[in-house]
Amino acid sequence: MLGELNDTQIKNVLASQAIGRLACIDRKQPYVVPVTYAYDGQYIYGQTIEGLKLKLLRKNPNVCFEVDIITDMANWQTVLVFGKFEELKSEEAKEARERLFNRVFPLLTSSTIHPFEHDEKSKTNDSRRIKPVMYRIRISKITGRFERQ
Repeated sequence: MLGELNDTQIKNVLASQAIGRLACIDRKQPYVVPVTYAYDGQYIYGQTIEGLKLKLLRKNPNVCFEVDIITDMANWQTVLVFGKFEELKSEEAKEARERLFNRVFPLLTSSTIHPFEHDEKSKTNDSRRIKPVMYRIRISKITGRFERQ
């Protein structure tokens, strides 16, 4: 059975996942990248570094964001978020970083999986996980579809 997700189901999909795909575009070519994110019921929050994605987002803030839950080819849910990229500064960026890290850091690999990364000599280095630019997507429209067998 194919169908449309209702508002509650859409919010559940967005709140339950931490990786989505962000689509931006220049005048000629779409660009889609996987990103970690946090959803607070109003915005999608993320972080990035200087590069092509940020250059495109600054030039054209219209974005599409996709999140999936796929069990198999006949059992899936997909949410599409349409909105505007907003680069965050100072206090807003700090709050967004905290929201994102509270969502994503608990999902990172534990020290029992890679103990060599967590011994006293090497000390875990999270600096590569912290990116300088925080952003949010101001949501203008959300749609969701599913298939269930």
